[in-house]
Amino acid sequence: MATPEEFEAAAVRSKELPAKPDNMTLLKMYSLYKQGSEGDVSGDRPGGFDFKAIAKYDAWAGQKGKSQDDARQEYVDFVNSLF
Repeated sequence: MATPEEFEAAAVRSKELPAKPDNMTLLKMYSLYKQGSEGDVSGDRPGGFDFKAIAKYDAWAGQKGKSQDDARQEYVDFVNSLF
């Protein structure tokens, strides 16, 4: 399992990617980070025409039930795979 330090190091490293990832990659990174740092999604799903917020909420909700430890490890592995 990834340690909290490895998780945070991957978060810092994710900002140093050689090229901007596509939207699906960004959503996966976001959802794994949120699941790893906060656990299952909370709050109401955004409504209206805020499509970015809706996509982020839905991506995070897709991780529901995954343990924070598993999400942290998956996040670290995924960020490392982008280099």
